[in-house]
Amino acid sequence: MKRYLPLVVLVATLTFALSPLASTGFNGFTPDQFPVVQNDPPVQPAGYAFSIWGLIYAWLIVGAGYGFWRAAEDPGWQAMRTPLAVSLTVGTFWIAAANAAPILATVMIVAMAVLAILAMLRAGHRQPWLQVRPVALYAGWLTAASGVGIGVLLGGYAILSAQSAAILCLIGVLAVALAVQSAHPREWGYPAAVVWALVGVIVQNAPSNWPVIILAALGIAALMSRTLFSVIKGPNT
Repeated sequence: MKRYLPLVVLVATLTFALSPLASTGFNGFTPDQFPVVQNDPPVQPAGYAFSIWGLIYAWLIVGAGYGFWRAAEDPGWQAMRTPLAVSLTVGTFWIAAANAAPILATVMIVAMAVLAILAMLRAGHRQPWLQVRPVALYAGWLTAASGVGIGVLLGGYAILSAQSAAILCLIGVLAVALAVQSAHPREWGYPAAVVWALVGVIVQNAPSNWPVIILAALGIAALMSRTLFSVIKGPNT
């Protein structure tokens, strides 16, 4: 089976990247998908932030193509391929699920995030721009997206108010992101994607929702300072 993993990852990447063409796309859950209407939930980034998917798709395709053609037997690549392939395969069906069944979609994106993080942590470092970095960007965005999905569900099903759900889930996202970053401190692709999402949250909540804005800003500062410190200090950080 291992000999086929490079091809499996390449095919899964292509189907994942092409999956938006089979739907109307996804720019966040719509208000009418929940018993309690969610108009601009504070946990959800502004719509423009979802454009990061274009970069993620393209970078994953380049990386998977290189891995297939030039690093098929490389043990550093092989170690990450199984969790990455499963994450991408689940992701191929995610947009359809998100547009039809938010609860299922949230379970799926949490699974995708866990598997993507595992793939990132298993990846080698010989070709970081082609191997670990696109996966790290993917994993970072999925980490933030998991928090968004859970937060919208909590508000949409009246388990918490939208504001309380946003604060709780932002704290959760930051806790996970900082823990993952500590395990791989010099890989900046992961925190960069989380920071992009947090900036989108700030834009969504400006100019008046200060509790969410301040929490997101503190998260950005923590992630960026940790990354900068690790890069400056060197590979043993």
